[in-house]
Amino acid sequence: MNERTAILSRMFLVLGLILLLPCALAFQMIRINVIKGEELRTLWSKQAIENIPIPAERGQIYDSNGTLLVTNVADYKIALDPKVPELTEDDVDLLFQKMGEVTGLGANEFHRKLNNAPVRSRYVVLAKNLSVTQKEAIDQLDIRGVIIEENFKRKYTFGSLAAHVLGFVNHDLNGRSGIESYYNDELKGKEGQQQVRRDPQNRIFAYVGAPRKLPVQGYSVHTTIDAYIQAILEDELKAGVVRTKSNYGTAIVMDPETGAIKAMANYPTFDPNQPGIYDVEDRRNFAIADRIEPGSTFKLVTAISAVEQGVVDFDEEFDTGDGVMDVYGLPIRDHDPLGTINFVEVIQKSSNVATAEIAMRLKPEVFYQYARNMGFGTLTNIDISGEVAGSLAKPYDWSAVTLPFIAHGYEILTTPLQVTSAYGAFANGGKLMRPYVVDKIVDDKGNVITENEPIEIRKIAKKRTLEKLLPVFESVLEDSGTAGWANVEGLSIAGKTGTAKKVVEGRYQNFYRASFTGFFPSHDPKYVIYVLLDEPKTSVYGGYAAGPIFRQTATRIAGLDDDIQREMNLGESEILAEAKVPLIIGLSKDEAKVVLNNLSLEYTLDGMGEKVIDQWPDAGSVLIEKEKVSLILSETIAESDSASIKEGYAEIPPLKGIHMRKALHELTKLGFKTEMIGSGTVFAQYPKAGEVMKKGLTVTIRGKAKSMENLNSVVAANGN
Repeated sequence: MNERTAILSRMFLVLGLILLLPCALAFQMIRINVIKGEELRTLWSKQAIENIPIPAERGQIYDSNGTLLVTNVADYKIALDPKVPELTEDDVDLLFQKMGEVTGLGANEFHRKLNNAPVRSRYVVLAKNLSVTQKEAIDQLDIRGVIIEENFKRKYTFGSLAAHVLGFVNHDLNGRSGIESYYNDELKGKEGQQQVRRDPQNRIFAYVGAPRKLPVQGYSVHTTIDAYIQAILEDELKAGVVRTKSNYGTAIVMDPETGAIKAMANYPTFDPNQPGIYDVEDRRNFAIADRIEPGSTFKLVTAISAVEQGVVDFDEEFDTGDGVMDVYGLPIRDHDPLGTINFVEVIQKSSNVATAEIAMRLKPEVFYQYARNMGFGTLTNIDISGEVAGSLAKPYDWSAVTLPFIAHGYEILTTPLQVTSAYGAFANGGKLMRPYVVDKIVDDKGNVITENEPIEIRKIAKKRTLEKLLPVFESVLEDSGTAGWANVEGLSIAGKTGTAKKVVEGRYQNFYRASFTGFFPSHDPKYVIYVLLDEPKTSVYGGYAAGPIFRQTATRIAGLDDDIQREMNLGESEILAEAKVPLIIGLSKDEAKVVLNNLSLEYTLDGMGEKVIDQWPDAGSVLIEKEKVSLILSETIAESDSASIKEGYAEIPPLKGIHMRKALHELTKLGFKTEMIGSGTVFAQYPKAGEVMKKGLTVTIRGKAKSMENLNSVVAANGN
């Protein structure tokens, strides 16, 4: 083969290869479009189609009266695809001009966002959290490339109201605490699915006839919380924490018959609309998560076990000596030397020494069983996330001093809710009820999915035992008891104070928790109220620190309850009852109007304030025909309220026996602030006369209407 033939052979070979390539391409095109076409088109369709979730709307939360506490509100995100065909610069200018108008940011802000976006970006976020009105203004422009996305966020209608009960959600709308967490599965519903396609640019779009599975909307929750009582409790707790300069406070209102929680509050609190801006401690529900030594409120266990086991007589006397008792080298002290007292006075005056002596008559396992029966050491199983069980050691782990110390509330850890439940059982004839905050759960059509019925856990004691003890715990609120400051004139109350030294850095130090637990009306209880203050600075005693919070709360709740109001003002006959003036002091202006309108009593208002601080005639007085009730609002004594704190000290004058208004005038002249309880003439004061106190601090005076005293004496004389 010569050179020319070799060159031609190579040329024909290259030419053949060149001609073979388009033939192969042509064959492949025929194979793809004709032979395999249908199969490949089906495969592409499957790959280009996917399912995206359709979020379910979270259920709403209501109070016991049907008031909407938690709902959902829609907000919108606006984005722009600047590469979409047919989008002109005029369209962009028009869009940014309108965006600037509805947001108040100006058009230049949105031009800046577009200019700062990556060159190839097809999704530039312009604004978030826009309202429906703002979104519609943009939507009406009908500009290609505008992307509008709808989002839902949780809206807590009344801000911080019942925040610790309701809880809050995270950015995915999943509950993180409270009811929102405990009932998260019921509230969140089930998301649906929407079939969509993806185009070659990986953009998602819907198409006609696409399969769709609608979401199942979240169920709505109806709670046992009464928004009116919740607002009262929060208002009075906050005022009490501020007044006593406490670290924090917690309070609970419960229906003892059912275990339903009517209100639960903590202060400081937080706004669940913006939970992230608050400290974790402010979001903590102390009512169910705070493990505390309860102090003298735990003497309820000692009293019930001792009386039911027959180890104490009501008229038995106890010599408490100088108020100190040595127990295996450890002292047990009374707050004051009480001398010789009977069993009623042991509870009334809260003697630790006598309580320890009584408890040591019981076997440890017997005392332990009573404590367990009353719910201590176990979870209450309330339907809120975050509850702890407390701590109650078994008798074989007790030391020689455990029984006398646990008898008055030490060497045991409880939660405020456990103490509330125990007193609820006392009020409920011995039936310990499971506390709960959700009444029922309904779907979006109003069908009841779940309904919580009251659950009796066990009997804590015989009803006869509790009936014997009821007058004993009522006596705690007498003037000679430790809870005189919790008393509400005309309202029968039973309860117990508590003062407990805290363990700080591993040992007991001079830091205290003060508490009071009570229920009313004591013969037919409708409400149990628990109040706890952590490290009050004005007084460490539960009666003085927590008692006034109970009193104000109970007074205002009674003002909302027609049955209690009628009972507070019932005389010896229906005729007298209809003519009597109810107790209005302590109510808000609106609450007072409701009470008086319900009783068909005419009234006048003096002052511009929102709270009734005095009334005429006094509670219990019989109205003369056509006489009106005169209400004095807080602003009428602004001079006293705004008394400035001055340097120096002054002696507290004797105030007993003089009219409340005169006492107010005397104290104001001396530079003191005044807290007035009741009306008429002064029969008690704190501090006592003769004590020296810094000007600007508060003197508390309690008054009793003479009309009530006279009426009581007439009733007694008639033998009624």
